[in-house]
Amino acid sequence: EMSKSLELPFYAKGLVVAGFGRGSKQLGIPTANYPDDVVTSLPDTIPCGIYYGWAMVERGPVYKMVLSIGWNPVYQNEKRSMETHILHVFPEDFYGCQLSVCMVGYIRNEMNFTSTGQSITLLLW
Repeated sequence: EMSKSLELPFYAKGLVVAGFGRGSKQLGIPTANYPDDVVTSLPDTIPCGIYYGWAMVERGPVYKMVLSIGWNPVYQNEKRSMETHILHVFPEDFYGCQLSVCMVGYIRNEMNFTSTGQSITLLLW
């Protein structure tokens, strides 16, 4: 089973960079994106998929989060990404701020959806 072979918890941190602009604009689900160097430094024991855990921006409060690592097949990305959705409403964007995450569990594999509506339905379920 996948969850038994993972080395969790896993910690990552890096400065938040601008993503593709799809999380907030197309899905209504804002995500904080890590730069390529954080994504490419992930160990092989952390496969693509959806994870849950905790997130902190700068030295602020700790919030629940879900995190996607993968290629976003519905968008046919050419490089792997690491996008965090923090379960908190922030008053403004925090590009350039340090985001620290602790991934404590694995939810599922990355999936290819036929539409963005289908992905929203799964996220909200």
